[in-house]
Amino acid sequence: MYKSLTVALCLGALTACNQPIERAELTQNTPTTMATTDQSAAEFYGLKAKTIDGLDFDFSSLRGKRVLIVNTASECGYTPQYEDLQALHEQYGGEDFTILGFPSNDFGEQEPGTLAEIKSFCSANYGVSFQMMEKVSTDPKNGHEVYQWLCNKSLNGVSDAEVGWNFNKFLIDENGQWAAYYPSRVKPLDAKITSFASKK
Repeated sequence: MYKSLTVALCLGALTACNQPIERAELTQNTPTTMATTDQSAAEFYGLKAKTIDGLDFDFSSLRGKRVLIVNTASECGYTPQYEDLQALHEQYGGEDFTILGFPSNDFGEQEPGTLAEIKSFCSANYGVSFQMMEKVSTDPKNGHEVYQWLCNKSLNGVSDAEVGWNFNKFLIDENGQWAAYYPSRVKPLDAKITSFASKK
C-alpha cells in the first residue's frame, strides 16, 4: 500500500514538472522615489533592439506611448493569442499605445524558425501588423537587454519578474515606467490590458 502511494506521488510530481509554471501577476503597487523613477525611465528609453527585418529600433521612439511587450512563439498552445494581439493593435494601436512582439525559443523550443519564417507565419496566419522584433532570449540575467530591464528591479526600479512561458506580457506606461506583468493565461483582450491600452 505504501509502495503504491509513493509511486503515485512520484508520478504526480513528474507530471507537474512537465507543465509550464504560470508566474503570478505583478503590478506596480508600491511607490518608488522620484530619483529611481526618473532613472529607470531614462534606462528604458535608452534600450535598443532590432526589428524582425533587421532594422535598428531605438526605444527613445516610444516616449509618450504606453507599450505592451510580449514574448511570442509559433508552435505553442498560446500561439492563437496572436489573433487577439492583432485585434488589440487594430483597436488601440497608434500614437498612444503600441505592441512589441519578441519571438523567443526559450520555452519548449516552440519558436525554432528563422526571422523570415516567423514573419511569414505571423502574416499568413494572423495578419500581424504590429511591430515584431528580433528573436531573443528572455533570461533575466543573460538574455536580451530589454528582458534584463523588464525582469530586474535593480534596472526597472519597480519589480522583479521572471518570464515563465511564451506570451507573457509586460506593460510600460507613457513615462517609461514598468507598470505590470501578466502570465500567458491573461489574454491580450483581458480588461486589465484593454483598460491600460485605452486610457487617455
